[in-house]
Amino acid sequence: MQKNYREIIEQRERQMLSPYAALSSETRGRELPLEPCPVRTAFVRDRDRIIHCKSFRRLKHKTQVFLSPVGDHYRTRLTHTLEVSQIARTISRALMLNEDLTEAIAMGHDLGHTPFGHSGEKVLNALVPGGFEHNVQSLRMVEKLENGIGLNLTYEVRDGILNHKKSGKPCTLEGYVVSLADRIAYVNHDIDDAIRAGLLSNEMLPKSCIEKIGKTHGERINALIMDILSVSFSQPFVRMSDEMMQEFDRLRDYLFENLYHDPRAKAEESKALGVVETLYRHYLKNIDTLPDDFKKNIEEDGAERVAADYIACMTDRYAVRDYERLFVPKDWN
Repeated sequence: MQKNYREIIEQRERQMLSPYAALSSETRGRELPLEPCPVRTAFVRDRDRIIHCKSFRRLKHKTQVFLSPVGDHYRTRLTHTLEVSQIARTISRALMLNEDLTEAIAMGHDLGHTPFGHSGEKVLNALVPGGFEHNVQSLRMVEKLENGIGLNLTYEVRDGILNHKKSGKPCTLEGYVVSLADRIAYVNHDIDDAIRAGLLSNEMLPKSCIEKIGKTHGERINALIMDILSVSFSQPFVRMSDEMMQEFDRLRDYLFENLYHDPRAKAEESKALGVVETLYRHYLKNIDTLPDDFKKNIEEDGAERVAADYIACMTDRYAVRDYERLFVPKDWN
């Protein structure tokens, strides 16, 4: 008789995890029933489905902060996702939460990001009726757009993807872990990238933040994680202490004021905005030229949303190539 490894793992979860952890055996399930795997739990299966999907692979060519940086060491949306996953898993493991659920949410949280990062998101939010938010688009990606049918993920993973923004209210503590890890990751790696680019130095950061959180990339991440663990261990919540959150928010606000709107960091942003807007307006007028997997959604979702879906799926370089194909004159032979 074949052994059911999944059931052994599920039993181990019930025995070892925190009473506040989400158990894979108690998932609220999927929209479409699926025969259980004899090896993988429901959340591990979701993680695998995300990692093997096309939208996950496209993250390697989507902007994090710097558009088309020269150098191999700047973050992309994919490396950001991996750093979020690492931080989130560390927190979940220490709090005895469900590490598999945490990882699945982290891997899928940015699948709906546009080309050119938040710049592209800003354009579509202004153009698309009803607005455009990358977290909502990430959910739309896993529920409908990936492979033309979605990934059929569990409720807990989909909820965590939708609610990973600071304003979100996930239904699991694992979802809150990913939301915090997302902010910890991007604040710290954006500082690291900005220092590499010569736009910031540690000495320029707010003094109180350096004293409270740390003066190096590793020190800051470690201090933030340890603070979360000290406040949240064996508790029905996951959060930072008020004092640490105050300093962390001050550091984040500093980046918005001194990096994210820095003209040197955003030198190419106006061009990127123009590419996204021009492509959106073009495909809105020529909606019948979209692939069949997108066109089939027009009646239900409307041409505006479907055109935004197509643009959001593009990588930076695909958007540039498509723009050149459509609007840049070619040599005549």
